[in-house]
Amino acid sequence: MDPSLPCFLLFIFLIGCVKCSLDSHHHNGTRHFEYCVLGAGPAGLQMGHFLSKAKRDYIILERNSGPGSFFNKYPRHRKLISINKIYTGRQNREFNLRHDWNSLLSDKPDLLFKRVSSEFYPPADAFPLYLSMFVKELGLRVRYGVDVGRIRATQSATGVSYVLTDQHASDYTCSVLLVATGLWVPQKVEFVGSELVEGYESISTNPEDYKDQAVLILGKGNSAFETAQSILGKASRVHMLSSSPVRLAWQTHYVGDLRAVNNELLDTYQLKSLDGLVEARLEKIVIARRKEQVGRRPAVKKREKRGKLYLTLKKYKQNQDKRKNSSEVTGEELPGYHIDNFSTRNPYDRVIRCLGFRFNFSIFDSSACPPNSDNAKGRLPGVTAWYEGKSTPGLFVLGTAAHSRDYRSSAGGFIHGFRYTARAVHRVLERRYHSNPWPSTKLSTTQLLSWILKRVGEASGPYQMFEVLGDVVLLRGSHCEYVEEFPIQALPQFSSLSGREVSSHGLVVVVMQYGKKKIDYLGRNRAETDWSRAWKSNFLHPVLYYYDTLPTEEEMKLRPHGWPLPRPKAIHHMVEDFLTEWEGPISHIQPLRRFLERCVQTDLRSFYAESCFHSSLTHRKPPLFCQQGYLKRQGVAPKSRLRQHVHDAGLMPTEQDADTSGADPAFPNYLAQAGASMSSGLRLDL
Repeated sequence: MDPSLPCFLLFIFLIGCVKCSLDSHHHNGTRHFEYCVLGAGPAGLQMGHFLSKAKRDYIILERNSGPGSFFNKYPRHRKLISINKIYTGRQNREFNLRHDWNSLLSDKPDLLFKRVSSEFYPPADAFPLYLSMFVKELGLRVRYGVDVGRIRATQSATGVSYVLTDQHASDYTCSVLLVATGLWVPQKVEFVGSELVEGYESISTNPEDYKDQAVLILGKGNSAFETAQSILGKASRVHMLSSSPVRLAWQTHYVGDLRAVNNELLDTYQLKSLDGLVEARLEKIVIARRKEQVGRRPAVKKREKRGKLYLTLKKYKQNQDKRKNSSEVTGEELPGYHIDNFSTRNPYDRVIRCLGFRFNFSIFDSSACPPNSDNAKGRLPGVTAWYEGKSTPGLFVLGTAAHSRDYRSSAGGFIHGFRYTARAVHRVLERRYHSNPWPSTKLSTTQLLSWILKRVGEASGPYQMFEVLGDVVLLRGSHCEYVEEFPIQALPQFSSLSGREVSSHGLVVVVMQYGKKKIDYLGRNRAETDWSRAWKSNFLHPVLYYYDTLPTEEEMKLRPHGWPLPRPKAIHHMVEDFLTEWEGPISHIQPLRRFLERCVQTDLRSFYAESCFHSSLTHRKPPLFCQQGYLKRQGVAPKSRLRQHVHDAGLMPTEQDADTSGADPAFPNYLAQAGASMSSGLRLDL
């Protein structure tokens, strides 16, 4: 036999295998995937990492030539407002993510945004560079240049699948569609004269082009203030108009509201330097030129020669039926004719629209289109608490587009928030389609206190996605299961979404919350320091909810206004902490331990072997710590040097103190001085 024949046959075999593999994705001109991720922005790539790590059959489809193309253009003035705090004084990776608002989650400790920028507010150009690095180092499967123009749902015996058609009429079929297209369609409001308005997406970013011009900006969000700030030094005056007053992020705790980095115009307004803010509903305004000027100056392309733009109100034109929708006004139709001190009576050289962006619904067929959200003026798709389209099973929305779940209340519309909600969606997918339960940590009940303290002190997910993602503790008697970062609005569906059952012992939900009371956040009494008044905390702090059974869907709907969860059987607020560490023995640890003891109905204190020995001789049922430690020969023996060190530090009372006070020698003296009880308050079986 020809010695080269086996090699030739092997080659033919390998070619056949490759062809079979390709055919599995190219059947009758259609590419089949288990998961299609639409969009290679931060949310799409974050989900790509989780799918890749789980070894799932997926593809990421991107219409542009590289990842994060939104950031090639926006923000227009090229400064991000997402914090890039590199130095925290800590080496804890999880804690540091609390202050890194740009990095995506991965198993590579050095795959962080700080590799491409060290600036606190980084340049926008750095973000596509970071995303390209993320794709390359993790080997994510991204197909660029695929512009999906139509998405439709098809029904089969195995369920709903989605067909995506691109610009070449090629189809991609997937069992699960993950939409991560972001918000990029400019939000517009139609009013008389809206055609005379320039858009944020197309304005000049050269301040010289606004020299000595009067500018009216429609909108009071970050894009509007970013635009205003860039031209303050050149424009003669800048006015900003929207239906509502400006909302400051440091007052509302919502990072989508106006950030301090963009708010210089507030200074020039309040210090009376020709700039200002006004309120009016855009639907009721008219932007127009004076008829006389239009008559003398026929249409000329250059703006400087087209005449001034006037702001008036629709009600002043309502009797002019024939000219009701005309963008020309007479002197009698200007507001100054009716109110001589009208705020915006003087004309403008240009009017700029900065109203944000909306979701692109146009690519969805009626069979696959998620509904418009009830909030955010319908700009976003409506999704369930686990980010599935409300009328589109198997279609999930990721990233900024999924912000309707926590619009104006948490960080789900921003990278430092949706990197965690993407992980939660992936865990839902693993449970539903692969029967893998939500990851959990099994703990002895005596370890629960320490574990909760660890989580509230370092966990970044619940910290960033406050009131949206929470840790769920499933109580099981002598042990418990700790489930991290579950979407708490989906608590009624917890068992089906997580694959974890709630026992008769109940559950505890750990959530980070801000106070609900409106206060002066820079005032003298802005913070609460007394642990006995922790429920009055105003700043971010942990709150624990204890339920003996899962809340129902009805209870979730009827929960008190502003509450993230229904009324529990018991609730515990950990008092706010200036350093966000929550590790004070008196202010944080002791009250938390007492709350947990009432939830689990057992003593959760830790004991030296000596105390366990004494308790074993005097009680039928010694404390759980002793049962699981000392009685299993795992106790901590108080060695002479350790005991002497504790004694010298004044952390244990002397024998004389113990005799006179009746204190437990294992109980620290400073807690006794603080008025803490020597007993757990629970009855032990004698």
